[in-house]
Amino acid sequence: MKIEIKNLKHKYPSGGEALRGINTTFEGSNPVAIIGQNGAGKTTFAKHLNGLLRPTEGQILIDGESISDHTTAYWSKYIGYVFQNPDNQLFLETVRKEFEFGPKQQGLSRHEINDRIEFISDLVGLKHRLSTHPFDLNATEKKFCTIGSILMMDPKIIILDEPTCGQDVEGNQRLAKIINYLKNNDRLCITITHDMKFVVRNFDQIIVMSKGEILKSGNKYNVFSDVKTLLESHVAPPPITRVGQALRLKDISFSKEEFIDHFTRRIHQS
Repeated sequence: MKIEIKNLKHKYPSGGEALRGINTTFEGSNPVAIIGQNGAGKTTFAKHLNGLLRPTEGQILIDGESISDHTTAYWSKYIGYVFQNPDNQLFLETVRKEFEFGPKQQGLSRHEINDRIEFISDLVGLKHRLSTHPFDLNATEKKFCTIGSILMMDPKIIILDEPTCGQDVEGNQRLAKIINYLKNNDRLCITITHDMKFVVRNFDQIIVMSKGEILKSGNKYNVFSDVKTLLESHVAPPPITRVGQALRLKDISFSKEEFIDHFTRRIHQS
């Protein structure tokens, strides 16, 4: 599935501009992180990708078809959106019912739905919580319940809005497993996040936003080597990366192992 964004603009009813002419393309299955400070327009941008918001100006084409040609419900079959706040998404009496709801609307058989529940509930760590009311789950479990409910519909693209908020180490590891699963199954994961450690561990492709515009897009080495863009977008690289940059190491470091290797090489070259 290919999403083309052409001169996308979005204005609030008050007249303020949230998006100021975005041009980019999403294609393939390499996961993409969207980063930038609060108010950069990340969530507003992402909500246009499945029709939750509609452009004030510009075009969004999905496999060549304008997003304006169909309803959000239609596009949700192909592009799933997981909200930052799970309470805005959960509405049924049990985790199982949350998981069943989307596939039922798609017309899947009971057998297909049960097979998906078996796999997805294990993937998101809720296999033994299917009879639990979603609002009796803790914050981490709620987040995985919303992710699971979207995965149950098997969209081609899934958008995660700040999935690491409130997550512990185990939760981040589970998220990484889910992102890897999507990539290996030819599904594109687009993630909005402020967690730069999580970004460099799980995403090679990054989009940097500021004030409703894309300042830079590219692989993580290009993005985090561009100090000017990071300053303009108020994005701080991971701590180990900043240490390497402060020491003016030739190569950028995203892990302790990389840092030690790059630092050792510089000593030997001195």
